[in-house]
Amino acid sequence: MSEEAKLREDICNLAKSMFDRGLTCGASGNISARLSDGTFLITPTGSSLGFLEPIRISHLDSNFRLLSGDRPTKEIPLHVAFYETRNRTGAVVHLHSTYSVALSMLPDIDPDDVLPPLTPYSIMRLGKVKLLPFYLPGDEAMGYAVRSLAGERSAVLLANHGPVVAARNIWAAVFAMEELEETAKLAMLTRGLQPRCLTTDEVKFVQNRGRP
Repeated sequence: MSEEAKLREDICNLAKSMFDRGLTCGASGNISARLSDGTFLITPTGSSLGFLEPIRISHLDSNFRLLSGDRPTKEIPLHVAFYETRNRTGAVVHLHSTYSVALSMLPDIDPDDVLPPLTPYSIMRLGKVKLLPFYLPGDEAMGYAVRSLAGERSAVLLANHGPVVAARNIWAAVFAMEELEETAKLAMLTRGLQPRCLTTDEVKFVQNRGRP
């Protein structure tokens, strides 16, 4: 199986896994990944992550122009911004996952670091997650907002919309996205219960020694 064929299969299988577990619904969410030749695969516009077909996934050239497949998602500016500001990015995942969206709507979260330090895994896989303002879906301003971070964040949370995660490959991006949603779920479930968060020293230990 060629690299491209394998990546198409991986995108479909991972997308269905996330859809089947309720991490995104309907025709929401999109996934992209970079091939070794510098071209990209990205899920088509209006498609459901639970019912993707490998042959219909959009294939874009290095300038993000359509080569084959269905018309790509309108969220391309969001994906492009990560690829252009984080050179090691090999995949980007964007979902409308419930707990992350709910967390983005709360009035008292820290916009520079929306996830409380509840577990070491979110720190290792995500670092600090930045809250970005609300934009209309497909608005190019989302890409500008990501570029303004100068490649310093691998994950952001779009207010009232959903999380976006970039990683070295499709598997790492999906695992990091799942970690973001699970941490957001923990944050919502323990809200008002005064949970024991990791201390500043424990967070520093994870940052300096911990690895996913």
